[in-house]
Parts: sequence; C-alpha cells; structure tokens
Amino acid sequence: MRDPNRFHLLEYFSCFLLFGSVIHLVSATETDKILLNCGANGETSDYDGRNWTSDVGSEYALAGEVSIVSDAATQKPSVPIVPYMTARIFRSEFTYSFPVASGRKFVRLYFYPATYANHVASNGVFSVNVGPYTLLKNFSVAETAINLNFDFISKEYSVNVEFGTLNVTFTPAPGTPNSYAFVNGIEIVSHPDIYASKGPPVSVGTSTASSIDNFTALENVYRLNVGGQIISPSGDTGLFRPWEGDTAYIYGSAVGVPVAADPNIKVNFPSGMPDYVAPVDVYTTARAMGPTPQVNLGYNLSWYFDVDTGFSYLIRLHFCEIDPKITLINQRVFEIFINNQTAETEADVIVWASKSKVPVYKDYVVFLAPGSPRQDLWIALHPNTALNPNYYDAILNGVEIFKINTTDGNLAGSLPIPAPKQPIIDPSRVLSHSSSKSNSKQWIIGGGIGGGIAAILLVGLFVCFRSCKGKRRTNPSSSIGPSGWLPISLYGNSRSTTTTTTNTMGSNASFLPSNLGRHFSFAEIMAATNNFDETRLLGVGGFGKVYKGEIDGGVTKVAIKRGNPLSNQGLNEFQTEIKMLSKLRHRHLVSLIGYCKENTEMILVYDYMAHGTLREHLYDTQNQPLTCKQRLEICIGAARGLHYLHTGAKHTIIHRDVKTTNILLDEKWVAKVSDFGLSKTGPAVDHTHVSTVVKGSFGYLDPEYFRRQQLTDKSDVYSFGVVLFEILCARPALNPTLAKEQVSLAEWAQHCHTKGILDQIIDPYLKGKISPECFKKVAETAVKCVADQGIERPSMGDVLWNLEFALQLQESCGDMEERISDEMPLNSRSNGSSPSSFSHIS
Repeated sequence: MRDPNRFHLLEYFSCFLLFGSVIHLVSATETDKILLNCGANGETSDYDGRNWTSDVGSEYALAGEVSIVSDAATQKPSVPIVPYMTARIFRSEFTYSFPVASGRKFVRLYFYPATYANHVASNGVFSVNVGPYTLLKNFSVAETAINLNFDFISKEYSVNVEFGTLNVTFTPAPGTPNSYAFVNGIEIVSHPDIYASKGPPVSVGTSTASSIDNFTALENVYRLNVGGQIISPSGDTGLFRPWEGDTAYIYGSAVGVPVAADPNIKVNFPSGMPDYVAPVDVYTTARAMGPTPQVNLGYNLSWYFDVDTGFSYLIRLHFCEIDPKITLINQRVFEIFINNQTAETEADVIVWASKSKVPVYKDYVVFLAPGSPRQDLWIALHPNTALNPNYYDAILNGVEIFKINTTDGNLAGSLPIPAPKQPIIDPSRVLSHSSSKSNSKQWIIGGGIGGGIAAILLVGLFVCFRSCKGKRRTNPSSSIGPSGWLPISLYGNSRSTTTTTTNTMGSNASFLPSNLGRHFSFAEIMAATNNFDETRLLGVGGFGKVYKGEIDGGVTKVAIKRGNPLSNQGLNEFQTEIKMLSKLRHRHLVSLIGYCKENTEMILVYDYMAHGTLREHLYDTQNQPLTCKQRLEICIGAARGLHYLHTGAKHTIIHRDVKTTNILLDEKWVAKVSDFGLSKTGPAVDHTHVSTVVKGSFGYLDPEYFRRQQLTDKSDVYSFGVVLFEILCARPALNPTLAKEQVSLAEWAQHCHTKGILDQIIDPYLKGKISPECFKKVAETAVKCVADQGIERPSMGDVLWNLEFALQLQESCGDMEERISDEMPLNSRSNGSSPSSFSHIS
C-alpha cells in the first residue's frame, strides 16, 4: 500500500517557505506593468480592455537611437488593431531600457508581418536580446507566420532582473540584405517566482535537470487549458497569461472526453500553493480518457508539441480531481510518459493533493538532443493496471511548457516546421490560429466560409492529382513493391510481394536525427551478439538475420535485426521503421530500442519477444497449441495495437503488412504488432484514401487496394481478417499445394462460411474447446473483415469490440478447454494440407 503522505508533505513545506518570499513579489506586479504600443499615437485599449501607452517620445528609448514609426500597409480581418497595426522599425541596433523593480518579469513581444514604410515583410529578419539572454536570432516574422499559418505572432519570456533595469535590444540580421528589425508591442509584467525549483526537478529519461534559479531564462512555448476553453489575459490570475485550448494538440482521433466540474463545486488551493499559479478555470476543467475501461486500456491519451531540439524543457502539468466519484487514493491511477520516456508510473492526483477538488502541479525536465532542428515533444497518459485501480482512466487539467536557456544564455531556436499545404477540416471543431502562446484566437466556422473552403479543396485536389501523376512517372510499374522491399517478420521468413532493385545505403547515420531512439555503434552490436554467433539466431528473412542479444552489461535481452547488404530491402523502409516506432508507444506495439547505421550496416534493435511470432504457435510447429482463450487474447491485443495506429496517433497510420509473422508474443504472451517498414500515414480528414503504389504480402493483401491502388485503414482490417481465419483454421494464408479453390485461406473460408461448413475447416485442436457462440462471433467478424469492398468492412474499433465480446462468450462456458480429455497429440496437428481432415464442431 502506498503512503500518500510521502508524496506531498515535503512539497507543502517547500511551498510554505516559497510563499513567504512571494508576498513581496506580488506587490511588484502592480509596480511593473508596462504595455507599450510601438509607433502608436496616444493611449489605446486592446480587445481585452487593457490600456497600452505609446512609445513615441517615451523615456524607454535610449538617447541617440535611430528608428522610424509606421502603420501597417494592410490589415487582415483577424488581426487586432492594438498592438499590431503600428510598429517601430530599426535599420540598426536599437535598445529599449525599462526601469523596473528587481525580480522576475514576463517579457512579451508582439509581431505582425506586413509592409511598413516600404519595408517588405520578408526583409524583417533580426535578433532580440534581453540582458545576457538571446531571445531570438535571425528571426523572420514573415516566414514563421507562413510556416505556422498564423496571421500574427507573440512571444513570451520570463527573465530575472537583479539591478532594476531591463534592456531589450533589437538587431537587424547582418547576413540578410536590406534587413530590418521591428516590433509592434512590448509588454513587461512582474510575476512571482512561481517556476523556480522547489527541489531537484524530476528528470525524464536521460535528462540531467538543473535547478530553475535567478540565472535561468524561460520561454513559454505552450500553455494549455486542457479540456477547457481559451482563457484570455484578463481571465488569468493577474499575470496576464493567455491559455489556449488543447484540441489542436491532441494526437489522433482518440481525443478522450472533456470534463467539467459542477458549477457549485469550489476548488480549494492547498496551504502553501498560491492561487495565482493557474486560474481556477484550469482546475475546474480537464480531459479524461472516457468511461469504458476496455477502450482506455487500448490507447494512450496523447498530445504533441513542435519544439526546438538542443534545449531542455520545463514541463508543468496541472491536476485537480474534480470527479465526485473519485475521492480516495488508488481509484484513478495512471502512467505519464514524456517524449516516450516514463515520467510517472503511479500518478494519483488524490495522493499528490491529499483530497479531491484540490489543485496540484508536477514539474518535469526533459532534454531534446540536437539532431533535426525541430521535433515533436510528446505527453501521453495511460491507465496503470498493476495497482488494479477502480477506474482505468487518466486525467489532465493543464499544461505549461517552457524552453530553458542554454549555458551561454541562448533561447533562440529554428523556424517552425511549415504547416500542411492542404487544409484539415473537421466540422465538429472550431479551428484556432495563433502562436504557440498567442493571446488571441481566430475562430473559423466551416459554414461561414464554405465558398473559400471549396476553392481551397479544389486547389488541394489539383495539387494532389499532379503529385500522384508525378509519382506514377517515377514508378511506372504497377507491380507489387516496386521499391524492391521484401517485408519480413522481425523473427522469421514470410511470403511477400517483391521486385528486385539495387539497395542503396549511405556511409553513416546522418540521414536520421539523433533523437530517434538510441544509436548503437557496430562494436556494441558485435558485443551484444557475441560476434553474431549463429547459436543466437532467431530467424532469417528477406532483410537479413535476427539474433538474440544482450545489452547494458547483459541486463537487457534484445532482438537484433541485421540487414543483409545484398538484400532487396531499402534504406527508405529502414528509416520508416525507425521514425514510426520512435514516435509510437503502446502496450501492443513492439518497442524499438535503437538502431545502428555504420557504413553498409543497417541494424535495428528491439525488445526481445520470448515467444516469437504468432505463426510459430499455429501450424508447422512442435510448440504446444494455443488454447482458444490464448488465441482470442492475442488477437484482441493485436487489434488494440492496430486500433491505436488508426485512431490514436497524430495522423492515421496504416500498417500495410498485418500478418501472423508480424504479431509477436512477449514472455507473458502479450501480443505486439511489429514491422513498420511499409507503414504509411493515412489520408487527411477531408480525404478518403491515399493513392500509393501497392505493397504488402500475398494472401493478406486487400484486393480493393490491389485493384485501385487506393490505401485506407480498411486495408489493415482485411489483413487482420485473414489473421483471424489463421487462428481459427491453423493453416497458412496461402498454400499452393492445395486445390485451386483452397489455396487462398480468405477465399476458401468465405466460401465455406457461405455454405455453412466453416466449422469443418477449423483447427482440430479446437474441437469441443471453443463454444459455438464464440466461434460464430469470431467467424462472422473475420468474414466481415475480408469483404471485397472496404466500405463494407468494420472499423478496427468494431473488430476489437466483437473480439472482446467473443472472449466473454468463451469465458461464460467456464473451463470448457480444461474439461476436454481427448486432446490430440502435437504431431497430428494439420499443416493445412487437406481441409477434409478437420472435424465438425460438437
């Protein structure tokens, strides 16, 4: 039993000490509240009712500094007048000097990319420094706005001032012809030191967390009211922080459910926690996973955030247990993952806060290693099953993410990744346009701009059409797998479609960002496999050989897949496998530990799966037959993994090579989907399919996808239907030795189902052990999965539900399997040579 006191007593004591030092700083908030509308005439008010003063003739500009003021040449309808319609422009270094009280300050900068006094927006490239800190370097407002698809940009920083003067310096980029710097608005607001470390910060993964102290500068890159509405600056706790909603950052379509406290419920801040840490509205709304435990166990509630690499990030998660049913510890316990690393295994808000309706926050620090300039930072929640809580659920109320300055005082990063060219339209949501911490949102309702959307769609379809035509010219062959890739199981052989091409490999690992998993040296791989000792061989496939290995001093067992330099597998699929699995974390997906890329070597390192592939336990094997319950649980696990790919990811992911050799079993017989080298991101919300050259494995290949070269998630459903028939019939998907009508398991099983004799071709081992109701449900599900047209097939979520129901039907029959005494010897199990050898179910 966990002791709840050990989690929060020390924190309360630390907060109490902190509170005493904060009282003075709160008074400073009233002293230092500067809102400067640059280039404006006189005092103005913004949409939030706050008053801005002009910098024209102000005391803040240092004597001798040269600049001009100008109105924006144009105004987009979405852009507020204050402070964005006027600007101060600098052709040389310019410094604002603000006399302020000592202590922490929010510095907020506002930019609108437009033409000012014949200065074109694209030349507005500059740097910004505050004291010893570089906030922006070679920053292009115009390019940033284009890439983010925002109309205006705001930036927020927290810096400590020791000597009573805060200098903000703008410098045009010397490397950009005709460059200039500009700013539309500057806001300086004192704030209590609420982000300072109360103790050693919790480090996530391999991060080494340093304390947040007076020498630390922070950039707020995201601030979300999770599950709730936007909170404007005036709705904050006097610190004028804008809070966004979280819907734009949720990973995939598994969005959980937003929840809100009863309006009559009062949130009680604990002793030692100031009530200005976050607004009450943050703690009275949240996002949970949903009311169905079976569904919750099958996915992670995830958010993703585009950030710079090469920096550490302070991640503050806000919690408040507002569900009236949850008042005790161990009722709702969950795991927290940050950037695919475990941050908490037993997150229990009641333990942290001591009781319900009491806010609490937890701070974590994670380092994103340099590699590609930017990557996604992930936050994911999953129910804890080990403690057997009352509710298999998770909850989150708010998120704040801060970039921490480097040792040389740098906070400047790279340009954000461009926004998708084609619009993502979801009529059930309102889309927002703002910076990552903008204080404004532009709400766009689909019906109000129908004509504009229609025009955009036409352009998007034209671009897509031209793109597809270009791809067809590049790959004129319509044969399977024109890239020359032979899909294989992690541990063994497979029959896959292929054509032969030359494999091209680089000489080093520079083709991949260093943050995509652990990078092993070839020497480490040699040591792990005892120089690729053949006694450690687990399997051989088209990619090469798979060995059992040991890393970290023999503590961790792994599977090491070594590519054959002469194989037909390509570098693209090697990269796809790494990039896909580095961003996916799920109980029923195989975990990629890392990779090795040296010279001609392409090696992947996975978690070791003690029981190998599902196929190894179905036919042509001396392994003990799987019980009916085991088969169902394995299929349910695999279905959960595929359901997560289809609905729980940032974009739909289509596996494209679902088969029994790509379903692996760990030491506890937990099923994990593997081999993502053929995986492809699914269509945008406004598209029904992805046009792509056909790849996959014969016997499992969706016939509609083969005919039309239009890939959907229903292609995976078809392949999974074949898997269901394999576990029922214990024979290969293709068996060329049989009569023509029986070669394809999918076609033969459908024929037998239509004739009412499907029970005659099931695995003899299942005779008398599978209940008729369970068999009927699994068979019907498999038949629906392999329907000729994708529109007639169920979703993977429906498949999962049917299989869980089938398991309940089987379990309702009690120990049927144990009561059967006429189990067949292993050597009598069929290898699919003749369907007439199967017996009718009794």
